[in-house]
Amino acid sequence: MLQKTLPNHTGALAHSELPHVSRDDKGGLGAPELPPFREDDALVEGLRSGDQQAFEILVRKFGPALLATARRYLRSEDDAFDVLQDGLLCASKSIGKFKGDSQLSTWLHRIVINCALMHLRTQKRRSEIQSLEIDELLPRFDPAGNWMDGHSRSMPAQVYLEVFETRAMVRRCIEQLPDAHRLVLTLRDIDELDTEEVARLLGLTGNNVKVRLHRARQALKALIEREQTL
Repeated sequence: MLQKTLPNHTGALAHSELPHVSRDDKGGLGAPELPPFREDDALVEGLRSGDQQAFEILVRKFGPALLATARRYLRSEDDAFDVLQDGLLCASKSIGKFKGDSQLSTWLHRIVINCALMHLRTQKRRSEIQSLEIDELLPRFDPAGNWMDGHSRSMPAQVYLEVFETRAMVRRCIEQLPDAHRLVLTLRDIDELDTEEVARLLGLTGNNVKVRLHRARQALKALIEREQTL
């Protein structure tokens, strides 16, 4: 069970009251049962009026999926909980800005991603793996154009995410990417944001995003293939 506790904001629930979320949960939001953008109307109205029960429902309903999203960006479990907390409180305070032109889950998802990116920008600690350059992870080729690190496969890196049964192995490989490339890969290939939105979130040009994504995919494919040979 989840151990950390949210602050007592409008009756926030303890993390231990949330359903268990595994580290490998991708946090899919699922399809709405009611017509699009209407199933959470009562919840939104309750949040806007400051209803304590509405915030508790928000935590229960979306907390696990949002925590899974935070985990994709933060290397530390404590940091992921902090980002979840920040995202939920930010959503509660800014619910008046929610116009209902998208699903509430989508709006919350974007808030948590923004909180995760802000957390990374202000983080001072850097692990050893983060000091790696992307070139150290890319495949190497001999003068004849043959891959020197093993048997190359033509399958795009993003397809590996769907093909391999063990997502934990893919996640370990993604974690080895330097942050600048890991974030672009996560935003584009896992959270499926478009290039323009990724560029805006990271303060890059669209071309920079495309270059980093290409190199990240190359490196990820090499890391996956190396792990398979261990």
